[in-house]
Formats: sequence, structure tokens, C-alpha cells
Amino acid sequence: MVNRDIGFSLWLDFIERDYLKNEFSKLIDKCVINGATSNPSIFAAAIANSPAYKAQLESLKGKSAKEKYEALAIEDIRTAAQALRRAYDKGNDGYISIEVDPFLSNDTQATIEEGKRLFSAIGEPNIMIKVPATEAGYAAMTELLSIGIPVNATLVFSPKQAKRCLKAMTKGLDSLEVDGGGKIDAVISVFVSRFDRLLDTELEQEGIDISKTGIYNAAKIYNLIEKNYTPCIRTLFASTGVKGDNLEADYYIRELMAPHSVNTAPLTTIEAYVERGKHAEPKLPMEESEINGYFTKLADNGFDMEEVYASLLKEGLQAFEEAFQKMLDSIE
Repeated sequence: MVNRDIGFSLWLDFIERDYLKNEFSKLIDKCVINGATSNPSIFAAAIANSPAYKAQLESLKGKSAKEKYEALAIEDIRTAAQALRRAYDKGNDGYISIEVDPFLSNDTQATIEEGKRLFSAIGEPNIMIKVPATEAGYAAMTELLSIGIPVNATLVFSPKQAKRCLKAMTKGLDSLEVDGGGKIDAVISVFVSRFDRLLDTELEQEGIDISKTGIYNAAKIYNLIEKNYTPCIRTLFASTGVKGDNLEADYYIRELMAPHSVNTAPLTTIEAYVERGKHAEPKLPMEESEINGYFTKLADNGFDMEEVYASLLKEGLQAFEEAFQKMLDSIE
């Protein structure tokens, strides 16, 4: 549930055409969510598993696979944006994110051009273009923000990536102000649960508390972003769904409750949080001494966080490329 008293937003990490046309607006009207996100994996699952795309795909015969995908995605994202427009017009977020082609993650100019083209094609102001936090991506973030296109920096795992995103976004927003552009928002999407899925087995063997690394890492990055406070740049906690039965479904929402932040979560995670019937108390900001103590313990037990960050980024980029390619192959 959105908690505007502390500046906490809850976004739905899910896209599927029938859902968008039916249940989606109910979540917005009830103030359960005030935004949404998508990614290549989400679209791949929707297109593969839902019959709602069959008629449009039939009408797109003769087009390339990517042209077909973009036609489907643009329609879904536009539908979501229009449903969220009421929230956006009231200054209550109302954003929906769409990611650029994951195969462009090392090409700044191609990322910029695709971001501009998608934003224009969808034709709604409340669209965030998702750009991976890679070397090429940082320059693209600056350029897109400088021309008034909201940006969602994705696949952020390390504090170094977050710093680079902050620098790139601030530069872009400063250029927009100089040029007389209006106010737009940006978010830095910090991935959370993937740390725990990667490390928990080894941590348990070392007698270290499990399902904490993602929380502490996210808390560290949140503190960094808030220390460099910019009203229109927020931390977005992503990858907050729970896999397995060892944690409560809404664990990563409750443990990362924070002012001036966003949490994007799968539908089942949001439903579990809503069932509690009340807002969670803020858990962040966390004391730096506590965060540093945890990571010192990891280092003392042989865990190299720089290696972990590099591994997770590589895996994340690869996973989105594979999902995107599989989806293109399925509609060829």
C-alpha cells in the first residue's frame, strides 16, 4: 500500500494485457499501487502464456520479431500509462517503466535513440525508460533526462553503480532545468533478493544469518542516495519477490520500508502485504555502523563483495538478453 505520509510508493512489477484491462485499475483506485514496472522477462512470460496477444500478433504477420514485440509492448505500456494517468496528474507518481532492448546495454547512442523512439511512440508523459547501469547506460541516462524523458536505472547492484547513476542523472536534470524543461522523476533500481539467492547457502554454512545481504546492501545504497538528496531521484527496491517458503511473501517490502523510496514487487508479494491491513513501520535509514559491521563479517569469512557485484550484474544482463531473445524467437 502506498504511504504518502512518509513518501513511500508501491509499484506493481507485472504486465499482462487482460490484467491491465481489468484488475489493474482497481489496485490504483484503492491506493494499493501508484506505479508499475516491466522488463524483458515479464513481457516474455506474458506473451508466451496469455492468449490476449493472439489477435494482434495475427495482424502483424510480415513484420520482424522485434517490430511485433514493440507493437505489443507499446500497446500494453500505453494502456498502463493511461490507467495511471490520474495518479500522475495529481503528483502521485503514476509511472510505468519499459526497458530498452537488452542487447543495447553497451551502446550509448542506440540506447538513447531507442529510448526516445519508445517514449514518443507510446505518447504518454508518465513513461520511464529503463536503462541498465552500465558504462554505456550512464551517458544515455544523462541524455534522456536532459530532454525531459524520465529514467529508471536498472540492474543496480553496487554502491559504485548507484554513485554513477546519481552523477549521470543529476547532470541530465541540471541540463533540463537550464533549458527550461518541466519537472520529471528518476529512480535508481537496486536489486535485492538476488544477493540472498546467490549467497544464503554459503552463509548458512559459515553460521551467518541468511536473507540479510540484499537488505544490508540496499540499505547502504539507500543511505548513499539520500545523503545526496535530490527530491526527484529516489531509490527503487527491485527484485523483491520471495522464492521458496523460508521467508514471508512480503519480507522485502517490510524490511525495506523507507521514506522517499519506491518498492516494485510481484502481484503475489503485494497481495501478501495488503492482507496485513496496515502500513509497515519504516526500517530505513539504517545506521552505517550496522551496515559496515555486516559487510566486515562477510569479508572476514572470505566473501568478496566486488566479485559478487560483478557476477550479479553479468547474470542480470544475460538473463534479460536470454528472455528477450526467447520471446523474439517465439513470435518470429
